[in-house]
Amino acid sequence: MFVTFEGVDWSGKSTQTRLLAEWLRAQGRTVLETREPGGTPAAEAIREVVLHGPAMTPWAEAALYAAARADHVANAIRPALERGEDVVCDRYIESSVAYQGIARGLGEERVRELSMMVTDGLLPDRTFVVLVDPAVASARAGGSRDRIEQAGPDFMTRADACYRRLVAEHPERFVGLDGERSPGEIAEEVRARVLNLL
Repeated sequence: MFVTFEGVDWSGKSTQTRLLAEWLRAQGRTVLETREPGGTPAAEAIREVVLHGPAMTPWAEAALYAAARADHVANAIRPALERGEDVVCDRYIESSVAYQGIARGLGEERVRELSMMVTDGLLPDRTFVVLVDPAVASARAGGSRDRIEQAGPDFMTRADACYRRLVAEHPERFVGLDGERSPGEIAEEVRARVLNLL
Protein backbone atom coordinates (compact mmCIF):
# COMPACT_ATOMS: atom_id res chain seq x y z
CA MET A 1 0.00 0.00 0.00
CA PHE A 2 1.32 3.43 -0.99
CA VAL A 3 -0.28 6.38 0.86
CA THR A 4 0.74 10.02 0.68
CA PHE A 5 -0.15 13.13 2.65
CA GLU A 6 -0.43 16.59 1.14
CA GLY A 7 -1.31 20.09 2.29
CA VAL A 8 0.09 23.57 2.69
CA ASP A 9 2.95 24.13 5.09
CA TRP A 10 1.98 23.72 8.77
CA SER A 11 -1.26 21.95 7.84
CA GLY A 12 -0.39 18.96 10.03
CA LYS A 13 0.35 16.51 7.22
CA SER A 14 3.73 15.49 8.69
CA THR A 15 2.04 14.64 11.99
CA GLN A 16 -0.54 12.53 10.17
CA THR A 17 2.20 10.75 8.19
CA ARG A 18 3.89 9.77 11.45
CA LEU A 19 0.66 8.74 13.19
CA LEU A 20 -0.45 6.51 10.33
CA ALA A 21 2.96 4.84 10.07
CA GLU A 22 2.95 4.17 13.82
CA TRP A 23 -0.57 2.71 13.66
CA LEU A 24 0.26 0.44 10.73
CA ARG A 25 3.34 -0.86 12.55
CA ALA A 26 1.13 -1.56 15.58
CA GLN A 27 -1.00 -3.74 13.28
CA GLY A 28 2.10 -5.81 12.53
CA ARG A 29 2.80 -4.30 9.14
CA THR A 30 6.24 -3.29 7.83
CA VAL A 31 6.24 0.38 6.93
CA LEU A 32 8.59 2.75 5.13
CA GLU A 33 7.85 6.21 6.54
CA THR A 34 9.46 8.77 4.28
CA ARG A 35 9.25 12.34 2.98
CA GLU A 36 9.75 14.56 -0.03
CA PRO A 37 12.04 16.05 -0.90
CA GLY A 38 14.20 13.45 0.80
CA GLY A 39 14.13 9.78 1.67
CA THR A 40 17.51 8.86 0.14
CA PRO A 41 20.98 10.38 0.60
CA ALA A 42 20.86 12.09 -2.81
CA ALA A 43 17.32 13.38 -2.30
CA GLU A 44 18.16 14.68 1.19
CA ALA A 45 21.10 16.59 -0.30
CA ILE A 46 18.78 18.10 -2.92
CA ARG A 47 16.34 18.99 -0.11
CA GLU A 48 19.01 21.10 1.54
CA VAL A 49 19.63 23.03 -1.69
CA VAL A 50 15.99 23.55 -2.64
CA LEU A 51 14.78 24.54 0.84
CA HIS A 52 17.82 26.35 2.25
CA GLY A 53 19.88 27.29 -0.78
CA PRO A 54 20.03 30.53 -2.77
CA ALA A 55 17.23 32.04 -4.82
CA MET A 56 16.48 30.12 -8.01
CA THR A 57 14.10 30.23 -10.94
CA PRO A 58 10.78 28.37 -10.70
CA TRP A 59 11.88 25.78 -13.29
CA ALA A 60 15.17 25.19 -11.49
CA GLU A 61 13.15 24.59 -8.34
CA ALA A 62 10.75 22.21 -10.13
CA ALA A 63 13.63 20.32 -11.73
CA LEU A 64 15.35 19.85 -8.36
CA TYR A 65 12.15 18.47 -6.82
CA ALA A 66 11.80 16.13 -9.78
CA ALA A 67 15.41 14.96 -9.44
CA ALA A 68 14.91 14.23 -5.75
CA ARG A 69 11.66 12.38 -6.52
CA ALA A 70 13.31 10.28 -9.23
CA ASP A 71 15.97 9.03 -6.81
CA HIS A 72 13.49 8.58 -3.98
CA VAL A 73 11.13 6.42 -6.04
CA ALA A 74 13.89 4.34 -7.63
CA ASN A 75 15.91 3.72 -4.47
CA ALA A 76 13.37 3.78 -1.64
CA ILE A 77 9.67 3.69 -2.56
CA ARG A 78 9.61 1.07 -5.35
CA PRO A 79 11.98 -1.32 -3.55
CA ALA A 80 9.83 -1.11 -0.39
CA LEU A 81 6.63 -1.81 -2.35
CA GLU A 82 8.31 -4.73 -4.14
CA ARG A 83 9.26 -6.18 -0.74
CA GLY A 84 5.58 -6.04 0.23
CA GLU A 85 5.95 -3.12 2.63
CA ASP A 86 3.57 -0.22 3.10
CA VAL A 87 4.90 3.21 2.14
CA VAL A 88 3.62 6.34 3.90
CA CYS A 89 5.06 9.51 2.42
CA ASP A 90 4.94 13.15 3.54
CA ARG A 91 4.39 14.93 0.17
CA TYR A 92 4.66 13.55 -3.36
CA ILE A 93 3.74 14.61 -6.91
CA GLU A 94 0.81 16.84 -5.92
CA SER A 95 3.13 19.10 -3.92
CA SER A 96 4.97 19.93 -7.13
CA VAL A 97 1.68 20.42 -8.95
CA ALA A 98 0.34 22.77 -6.27
CA TYR A 99 3.52 24.67 -5.44
CA GLN A 100 5.43 24.84 -8.72
CA GLY A 101 2.66 24.15 -11.24
CA ILE A 102 0.04 26.50 -9.79
CA ALA A 103 1.61 28.75 -7.12
CA ARG A 104 4.77 29.40 -9.19
CA GLY A 105 2.76 29.53 -12.43
CA LEU A 106 4.62 26.87 -14.41
CA GLY A 107 1.47 25.02 -15.43
CA GLU A 108 -0.19 22.08 -13.73
CA GLU A 109 0.08 19.61 -16.60
CA ARG A 110 3.71 20.38 -17.47
CA VAL A 111 4.82 19.90 -13.86
CA ARG A 112 2.73 16.75 -13.45
CA GLU A 113 4.13 15.31 -16.68
CA LEU A 114 7.69 15.90 -15.45
CA SER A 115 7.00 13.98 -12.23
CA MET A 116 5.18 11.19 -14.03
CA MET A 117 8.18 10.73 -16.33
CA VAL A 118 10.79 10.58 -13.57
CA THR A 119 8.71 8.18 -11.43
CA ASP A 120 7.70 5.97 -14.37
CA GLY A 121 4.06 6.76 -13.56
CA LEU A 122 4.00 5.58 -9.94
CA LEU A 123 0.90 6.94 -8.19
CA PRO A 124 -0.25 6.38 -4.59
CA ASP A 125 -3.19 4.14 -3.74
CA ARG A 126 -4.61 7.10 -1.80
CA THR A 127 -3.63 10.70 -1.14
CA PHE A 128 -4.89 12.43 1.99
CA VAL A 129 -4.98 16.21 1.75
CA VAL A 130 -5.01 18.01 5.11
CA LEU A 131 -7.04 21.14 4.39
CA VAL A 132 -6.42 24.19 6.55
CA ASP A 133 -6.90 27.86 5.74
CA PRO A 134 -3.37 29.08 4.89
CA ALA A 135 -3.64 31.94 7.39
CA VAL A 136 -4.52 29.48 10.16
CA ALA A 137 -1.70 27.17 9.09
CA SER A 138 0.83 30.01 9.01
CA ALA A 139 -0.12 31.05 12.54
CA ARG A 140 1.11 27.60 13.67
CA ALA A 141 4.60 28.20 12.29
CA GLY A 142 7.54 28.25 14.64
CA GLY A 143 10.74 30.24 14.26
CA SER A 144 12.83 30.14 11.10
CA ARG A 145 11.17 29.40 7.77
CA ASP A 146 12.68 27.70 4.74
CA ARG A 147 12.80 29.23 1.25
CA ILE A 148 9.37 27.86 0.27
CA GLU A 149 7.73 28.83 3.55
CA GLN A 150 8.93 32.41 2.99
CA ALA A 151 7.06 32.68 -0.31
CA GLY A 152 4.20 34.59 1.32
CA PRO A 153 0.44 34.33 1.86
CA ASP A 154 -0.60 34.73 -1.80
CA PHE A 155 1.66 31.82 -2.77
CA MET A 156 0.15 29.57 -0.08
CA THR A 157 -3.38 30.63 -1.02
CA ARG A 158 -2.80 29.54 -4.63
CA ALA A 159 -1.36 26.20 -3.48
CA ASP A 160 -4.31 25.67 -1.12
CA ALA A 161 -6.80 26.40 -3.90
CA CYS A 162 -5.10 23.80 -6.10
CA TYR A 163 -5.32 21.15 -3.37
CA ARG A 164 -9.01 21.88 -2.79
CA ARG A 165 -9.76 21.62 -6.51
CA LEU A 166 -7.93 18.28 -6.80
CA VAL A 167 -9.96 16.87 -3.89
CA ALA A 168 -13.22 18.06 -5.47
CA GLU A 169 -12.41 16.86 -9.00
CA HIS A 170 -10.81 13.49 -8.19
CA PRO A 171 -12.56 11.93 -5.17
CA GLU A 172 -11.40 8.46 -6.24
CA ARG A 173 -7.77 9.46 -5.58
CA PHE A 174 -7.87 12.24 -3.00
CA VAL A 175 -9.43 12.41 0.45
CA GLY A 176 -9.83 15.88 1.92
CA LEU A 177 -9.39 16.08 5.70
CA ASP A 178 -10.54 18.95 7.90
CA GLY A 179 -7.16 19.98 9.29
CA GLU A 180 -8.57 22.29 11.94
CA ARG A 181 -9.63 19.32 14.08
CA SER A 182 -7.34 17.74 16.65
CA PRO A 183 -4.57 15.46 15.32
CA GLY A 184 -6.25 12.51 17.04
CA GLU A 185 -9.58 13.11 15.33
CA ILE A 186 -7.92 13.43 11.94
CA ALA A 187 -5.89 10.26 12.53
CA GLU A 188 -9.07 8.31 13.37
CA GLU A 189 -10.60 9.27 10.04
CA VAL A 190 -7.41 8.34 8.19
CA ARG A 191 -7.28 4.92 9.86
CA ALA A 192 -10.92 4.22 8.99
CA ARG A 193 -10.30 5.05 5.34
CA VAL A 194 -7.02 3.10 5.18
CA LEU A 195 -8.75 -0.05 6.43
CA ASN A 196 -10.48 -0.20 3.03
CA LEU A 197 -7.08 -0.48 1.35
CA LEU A 198 -5.61 -3.23 3.52
